[in-house]
Amino acid sequence: MYMIKRRKSKEILIGDVKIGGDNPISVQSMCNTDTRDVTATSKQIKELANAGCEIVRLAVLNKDAGEAIKELVKMSSVPLVADIHFDYRLAIQCINNGISALRLNPGNIGKTEHTQEVVKLAKQQNIPIRIGVNAGSLKKSLQNKDIPLHEKMVESALNHIKILEDLDFDLIKISLKSSDVMTTIEAYRLIAQKVNYPLHIGLTEAGTLKSGLIKSAVGIGTLLAEGIGDTIRVSLTENPIEEVYAGYDILKSLGLRKRGINFISCPTCGRTQINLINLAKQVEERFKNYDKDITIAVMGCAVNGPGEAKHADFGIAGGIGEGYIFKKGEIIAKVPENQLLEKFEEIVFNS
Repeated sequence: MYMIKRRKSKEILIGDVKIGGDNPISVQSMCNTDTRDVTATSKQIKELANAGCEIVRLAVLNKDAGEAIKELVKMSSVPLVADIHFDYRLAIQCINNGISALRLNPGNIGKTEHTQEVVKLAKQQNIPIRIGVNAGSLKKSLQNKDIPLHEKMVESALNHIKILEDLDFDLIKISLKSSDVMTTIEAYRLIAQKVNYPLHIGLTEAGTLKSGLIKSAVGIGTLLAEGIGDTIRVSLTENPIEEVYAGYDILKSLGLRKRGINFISCPTCGRTQINLINLAKQVEERFKNYDKDITIAVMGCAVNGPGEAKHADFGIAGGIGEGYIFKKGEIIAKVPENQLLEKFEEIVFNS
């Protein structure tokens, strides 16, 4: 089996999650609730954690949101990251309220003494800082440079990194995101050659579930296949739980994580005599939170099904108004179509 050789990066700790080094590539997401609403936000954090999310980021727009961090940290089973823009006081407030990490660009929070104050406190508390560069929000001095966009992004990141390093701070994580796939890929390739800090990879503004998944799979998947990336977020205009499932699916497809089932299904063809599309969707939905390292297959016909998917631990092969349930390529039950899902679920869960 092909093994991906990962880029060697510095290890940092976000809460109890190790990022970089030889540690598993972590999956994270961001709440879309109002952080000031502790009830709604804590509910979404719990839902994300139950789906497998290992780090959750929260937007901190004002002092009330910063104050809510105190309760949210107490209620959360996963590390929380505060997303801060421009106001250094919010960063200090969040550190004092127990946040596990900051998403903060040190060059964007005003006076040098403000940056020094934040970094000093972060260093004392071992709070990592993610430098997050987005292609659409570069400084004008960089925008006007006659160099490729991905080089501008890397230069921006290096400028922010220097500010932190000059303050003797190295608990740094970096992201370089664009909505363009190739710009994102080239930016990460370049930064990976210049620093050894862990990289948070993903595309920004990738799109809705369908288009966003395709762009993210291509962009994130390409980088991961090259060994680049220590933690990922699949940014989607969708319920953030879908970002978590997508993240694990990308990692599983490359053999980098094994959380949850490996699901396979065949395309429909003229031999298919059951509602394969609907059945496949139902099976995938039923087992999406089943955290066992098994392969489940849904195949269109009994002619090729068990044979083509004989490596699957469990599977369904369609017949005429019925289906065959198989295990490791051997048929173990024949069931009417309207009972297939229930019987299949019973067999898998009781095995």
